[in-house]
Amino acid sequence: MHEAAPAIAHLELRTHDAGRAEAFLRELFGWRSETIRLAGQAYVALAVGGRIDGGIAEAARPASWLPYVEVTDIDALVDRARSLGAGVALPVREGPVGWRCVLVTEATGEVALWQPKR
Repeated sequence: MHEAAPAIAHLELRTHDAGRAEAFLRELFGWRSETIRLAGQAYVALAVGGRIDGGIAEAARPASWLPYVEVTDIDALVDRARSLGAGVALPVREGPVGWRCVLVTEATGEVALWQPKR
């Protein structure tokens, strides 16, 4: 029996205009949003439907979507990604509810790993 493949758990929009993006997505899709303040920064949590959560983060570059793949051993996956040629755009960081990091390759662009605290 094969182990289940990791699933996308979170989809984050990084944009230079979070307010306009939030309004557009709310009007277009009816997604609910809530602004959360953590360590002096604002983050917009999105209820995008289904099992996937979403969010909007301010970023000083063109808007892009970043998928977060839920994993059970983030450090092992980072090591494996490096062995496959990936770079690490954001090293593993612990937050209030889990750990995250961002990997990057020329072929895939950026993909984030997410390991929740159990």
